[in-house]
Amino acid sequence: MNRKEALARAREILTDSHIDDATLEGEILLRHMLGKSRARLYADLDSDVSPDDYKLLKKLVKRRVKGEPSAYIIGNKEFYGLNFIVNRHVLIPRPETELLVEKAIDICRNNRYFLIADIGTGCGAIAISLAVNLPSVKIYATDVSIKALEVAAQNCTKHGVTDRISFLRGDLLEPLPESIDLIIANLPYVKEAAIPAKGPLSFEPQLALNGGERGLDKIERLCRQEDAKLNSQGSLLIEIGQGQAEDVKTILHKYFPSGLIEVQKDLAGIERVVSLRLT
Repeated sequence: MNRKEALARAREILTDSHIDDATLEGEILLRHMLGKSRARLYADLDSDVSPDDYKLLKKLVKRRVKGEPSAYIIGNKEFYGLNFIVNRHVLIPRPETELLVEKAIDICRNNRYFLIADIGTGCGAIAISLAVNLPSVKIYATDVSIKALEVAAQNCTKHGVTDRISFLRGDLLEPLPESIDLIIANLPYVKEAAIPAKGPLSFEPQLALNGGERGLDKIERLCRQEDAKLNSQGSLLIEIGQGQAEDVKTILHKYFPSGLIEVQKDLAGIERVVSLRLT
C-alpha cells in the first residue's frame, strides 16, 4: 500500500463515520503518522507505507471515529499563525478566539497599554500570541489548573517569550499582583445542560467549558473581582457564546455603570467579543 491508497482509505472510514471535514482530517492523521509536511506528503504520494505504519494510522483513525478531536490525537493545534501543544488538560483553541487577540492588539496599540492579564489561559494561546505580536508588553496568565499551566509553560518556551509572560495559579483575578491595563478573559461560557456526554466536547476539560446554568457564572464572578485589578483607564475583553451579548452587557453595566461597552461579531456574524473601557 502506498501513501495515496492509505490516505484514501482513512478518508473513506472517516466519511462513513460522518466525521466533519473527513478529507482534511484524514490528511492530518496521515501526516502526523508519517511526520511529514503537507507539501512533502503530496510530493511523495507513491511512496510505500509499511504494515506497521498503516496499523498505527488505523489506530489514529479509530480514535477520531470514537470522537476524540484530531488536535488531541496529534498533540498540537494552530492558532493565530502559531502552533501550540495541546492535550486533554487544556481546551483546544478555536478560530473564533482569534478575534479576541486581534481586538486586544488594536486596543493595546491605540491606548499604549503595556500590562496585560490573560485569565483562564489554558494552553497559553492568547497570552503567547499577544506576546509575539506586542513585543513591548508584559503579560500575566492565570489558570486554576496546574496541568494547564504546565502546557502553557511548554508553549511559552517553544515560542521564545518566557521573559515576558508570568504564569500564576489561582482563581480568575485573585493571583494578579498589581493593577492591569487590559484584562482578557476567554472563560467557560457553555451552559451546563448543553455540554454533551459524548462527542468531541466530552474529551475537553469540563472545567474549561462549564459556565453554569446560564453559561455566565465565571464571567459574572470575574466582574465582581475586576474593580480592584483594572486600572482607572483600563479595558476588559470577554469572549462570549451565541446569544449571550445582552446578558453580559447587563452584568457589565451593573458593576461598571460608567464604562463604555461595545460588542463585536465574528466572521460567522455571531456576537463574540464584548469590550469594556473604563472612563
